Amino acid sequence: MTAIEIVPVEGRELLNRFIRLPERLHRDDPAYVAPLHLERLDALTPKNPFFGHADIQFWIARKDGRDAGRISAQIDRQELALRPNATGHFGMIAAEDDPAIIRALLTTAEDWLRAHGMKRVTGPFNLNINEEMGLLVDGFDTPPMLLMGHDLPYLGPRIEENDYGREKDVFAYIYNIRDDLPASARRLLARPLPQGIKVRRIDFKRYNDEIRAITEIFNDAWLNNWGFVPLTDIETDHLAKSLKPLLDPRLVSIVEQNGEPVGFLVCLPNLNEAIRGLSGSILPFGWAKLLWRLKVRGVKTARVPLMGVKRSAAQGVIGSFLPFLLIDTVRNEAIKMGFTNIEMSWILEDNMPMRRMNESLGGVAYKTYRIYGKPL
Repeated sequence: MTAIEIVPVEGRELLNRFIRLPERLHRDDPAYVAPLHLERLDALTPKNPFFGHADIQFWIARKDGRDAGRISAQIDRQELALRPNATGHFGMIAAEDDPAIIRALLTTAEDWLRAHGMKRVTGPFNLNINEEMGLLVDGFDTPPMLLMGHDLPYLGPRIEENDYGREKDVFAYIYNIRDDLPASARRLLARPLPQGIKVRRIDFKRYNDEIRAITEIFNDAWLNNWGFVPLTDIETDHLAKSLKPLLDPRLVSIVEQNGEPVGFLVCLPNLNEAIRGLSGSILPFGWAKLLWRLKVRGVKTARVPLMGVKRSAAQGVIGSFLPFLLIDTVRNEAIKMGFTNIEMSWILEDNMPMRRMNESLGGVAYKTYRIYGKPL
């Protein structure tokens, strides 16, 4: 039996191999979209402010002289300050369909977490709940949207073979924005705006203030949701810089109540549609293809990764109306811009108000991502 070697990732060369490993595994997968290598380097190094409040380790599994799998383990100190339940996470998992490789990777991550005092492990988180989360377990036949994962069908069952159980499922909803809204949604949106309610675009002249307001709403709106960890000031600044090249003011709605921002929705063009087939690189000529696809051909799909309504405004009739208002405002702009489909993701399985709202707008849960857990 060939031995499996687990190699800690240290240095740029090993990190580059860690980033590129899934491309070989998915070479026969028509739905796979390789993320841009430069973007992954930013996400998996201290340029990502998550590293400022987390302990993180990456590993590569080698077998027969080749890189055959990868995994990460991470402990979020900010999360433990909120919930001192001694839970750490695994993430970034990808591997050949070999039970021994996957077992070795998971065991390595578990041992590292246990040595750091953790009593429980959940995952995958890539790297935390505010980035990518969950393993794709349904919806393998379509490409992932921007900042959403894509996994091979065997990986979920292999993880379960190692005594992991389902912790939580989250859904990605897709809907054709050119289809007529269902009658119930049309009736709701035909009502006049409640007194004191105003919907507007993001103001790029006050960009940093606007992002801080959006973050404040986000942290308030999601406070009591499963697994939530608030964005820090440093993460807010990083988010502002990261989003700015992709943001179009027509696709960002902010709702005010008596002059105070109380809700928002951010919709981003699906960059994955533009980078598909570039194999993760924009050099030497990929940049030209990317610019042509973005500026000339245009992308037809988009994703809503961020949305929230302050809890103080989410009560009663007005509170139930505001999410519809935010979505419909962006939907109408997206249609004018040539988009055809929008993904709303991710939605917790037990967030029934959001699920019902998406379904009332004609949305379909077309992908399921799963978080696994086990005691250590």
